[in-house]
Amino acid sequence: MSDLVLRETPSASTPRVKPPPKSGSGGIPVPFEYNPSDDSTDENILILLHGLGDTHVPFAKLGKQLNLPQTATLSLRAPEQIPFLYEQAFQWYTSFDPLGELIERPNPTPALDLLTKVVNHLTTDCQWPPQRIHMFGFSQGGTVVAEFGLQWWKSEWAKRTQSEKARDRNVKDGKDISDPEFTPRSLGTIVSVSGPLVSYPTLTQLCSTPLLLAHRPSPSPEALPSNALTSFKRGYSQFIEVKLNARGQGMLRGREEMEPVMRFWSERLSRRQVEGLYEVMSGTAPV
Repeated sequence: MSDLVLRETPSASTPRVKPPPKSGSGGIPVPFEYNPSDDSTDENILILLHGLGDTHVPFAKLGKQLNLPQTATLSLRAPEQIPFLYEQAFQWYTSFDPLGELIERPNPTPALDLLTKVVNHLTTDCQWPPQRIHMFGFSQGGTVVAEFGLQWWKSEWAKRTQSEKARDRNVKDGKDISDPEFTPRSLGTIVSVSGPLVSYPTLTQLCSTPLLLAHRPSPSPEALPSNALTSFKRGYSQFIEVKLNARGQGMLRGREEMEPVMRFWSERLSRRQVEGLYEVMSGTAPV
């Protein structure tokens, strides 16, 4: 596994150790596990979303195993328990019809609303800049993070439009316009493993958040729909495709499949200059 070589951040305007997220209506309204960075410098945060029928526990363990430098991890549990199942099996949005068949065109809005609350809490109460928030999702969780990246970008451009209208009104009224224009902010990165978009993006400005899609191509039974790649390219300007072993199953397996994701992060995670620290820091991925 290659060492992680991280870029320095231009400033340290946020605290080195971030306040931990809170549970409940004023914080994160679903069960979660948060782990600060092992090196006591919370410069990045990686939000992990599990797949359909799982819980947040295995992905909290994965986040700790990744041991990414200067990176806290936050593993979320999906809000809905799958009906008629007695074990701990959850879904990010309604996935089955009353007959137990998978819904072909599901509505991810409840999951996107949840992530909006989570990110607002992280940016407002925990002092994480959006550009330091990274997301990783598997299967249905991958769909949610990819869709959220688009929704976040649309909301940022809506703020830009509102800002421009306000400036135009001030110019018309002869008021001060010294405030800088609002610049849309991207998220840090998004990694979707076998999670396609369920929407078909129609954006005037493509989302600038770097997105990596790792998937198992045909003839794998987990192969994505034929139009999946086109949808991602219509939504994201920085789109990277990684083809996994078609004979494999499920989540990323071993160093060979983890290596492209680790390289992706190594080129995009931020590093805070720590006084008195001169050695090169690196992270390792689980085998």
